[in-house]
Amino acid sequence: MRKLPNVAPIALTTALIAALLTPVAFADEPASKVVAASDIKWGYLNPLRGDKSPGAADLWGDRTTDTATGMLVRFNKGFESPPHIHNITYRGIVIEGQMHNDDPNAEKMWMPAGSFWTQPAGEDHTTAANGETNLIYLEIDSGPYLVKPSNEKFDNGERPLNLHKDNLVWLNASDLDDIHVDGVQTTYLWESTADMNGSMIKLPAGFKGDVKTDASEFRAVVIVGAVEYHSQEQETVLNLSPGSYVESTGAFTHSIENKGDTPATLFIRTNSHYQVN
Repeated sequence: MRKLPNVAPIALTTALIAALLTPVAFADEPASKVVAASDIKWGYLNPLRGDKSPGAADLWGDRTTDTATGMLVRFNKGFESPPHIHNITYRGIVIEGQMHNDDPNAEKMWMPAGSFWTQPAGEDHTTAANGETNLIYLEIDSGPYLVKPSNEKFDNGERPLNLHKDNLVWLNASDLDDIHVDGVQTTYLWESTADMNGSMIKLPAGFKGDVKTDASEFRAVVIVGAVEYHSQEQETVLNLSPGSYVESTGAFTHSIENKGDTPATLFIRTNSHYQVN
């Protein structure tokens, strides 16, 4: 009797190939993450120095690897670093306290909450803190984030920027196509060649509305004030104080309310446009 060929493995292989080539149904579904400041787990910017080092906490990414990262860094009052350089460029936004970051011989210019600065890779500088509590948001476009001695300084062609909050230029809703709420303002801070950009939005007291985005990368950090965040996925209301963090991918609506008596400021990093309604 002639033996029939065994076709099951062929059928199984065909089905497996088809499954591998078929896009996963949930790959493009919107997703979000919310981290309240009270839930952040802290470590040290330089673990080898222990409590003599500024505290640090990654909000996203990993500052010890070759990847973009956003982190919080906190300094004790009176902190002043020795002159040093970094291997990569970073951007900083003051959240609490008063910060100084400049050439070692520069006179102190204390920058309060809402101020912004950039520190080019290779440039010699010192960093100092003068508030009772001092907290910044710091981000890098690649890592790792390292501190090196001044004698290794180099010129990478970039120039530093120290922008005191009083020198920020805020645009009103009437100046912009993507802001549709009276009283909301925005200021642009930076833009990279990879279509990534950073801006801040100021939400007036009593604001209740949505920030809509379809970006593949949308990240927001509360800088000044506090907001209520209505989480669609968790179906909860979260109180977000300065240092809190929100991210999303895909088409997503972030519902935010400012119940305070003063404006609230959020920093936004994204690779697409967003709307405030």
